[in-house]
Amino acid sequence: MAILELNGVTKTFGGLTAVGDVSFKVDEGSVVGLIGPNGAGKTTVFNLITGNYVPNAGSILFEGRELSGMATNKIVSSGIARTFQTIRLFQKMSVVENVLAGCHCRMKAGIFSAMLRTPSQRREELEALQLAMRELSFVGLAHQAENLAANLSYGNQRLLEIARALATGPKLLILDEPAGGMNPQETDQLVALIGRLKERGITVLLIEHDMSLVMRACEELVVLEYGIKIAEGKPDAVKADPRVIEAYLGTD
Repeated sequence: MAILELNGVTKTFGGLTAVGDVSFKVDEGSVVGLIGPNGAGKTTVFNLITGNYVPNAGSILFEGRELSGMATNKIVSSGIARTFQTIRLFQKMSVVENVLAGCHCRMKAGIFSAMLRTPSQRREELEALQLAMRELSFVGLAHQAENLAANLSYGNQRLLEIARALATGPKLLILDEPAGGMNPQETDQLVALIGRLKERGITVLLIEHDMSLVMRACEELVVLEYGIKIAEGKPDAVKADPRVIEAYLGTD
């Protein structure tokens, strides 16, 4: 059953069509890769799904509910979280404080409860801290909880972004080049982490240029070129598709 469905989605900027009539589905519990050359429109698709952009045409359905025009915070609350191509951490905050920021959308205490430090507010705060530590443990960063985010290695900062996204309680996790800047060992760990996300029942949609990671982690691939979908299917079949080979390597 599809958890996410794009139907004829188009996004233009002035006279430029960044995404043109793109349709694909992401099945619940699957790991799907969105790939293509630089400038293919992949991040634009992510920005459309997460509400940063509004499509000019088409529909984006999450669990059957239209996302187009929905506020970004409402999209997060509905069960979609993402990381970004460029790391966006609170560098001067601790590792655990960064993850607590992700917990905020699930907290119910209002400003007066926080000011008065009511028992329910303190209980919710403790539960958020416990959740944050569980997610840090899940990505292998619990031992770094009190360290500043800025002091983490680049690869660990990527993992911290994933932990913060997980703290929102997503059903669908969108990862924009999660292996960027990682060494081979860290990439192997990321592949294993994506497998554990699937075991948790979290659906994963990712953009990635590391084809080794894509082939190992993804069950389905969608390929874009100049904003148009040119291929879709199992990784081995997509890798052998002449249109995909031409898009990545060119032809003589």
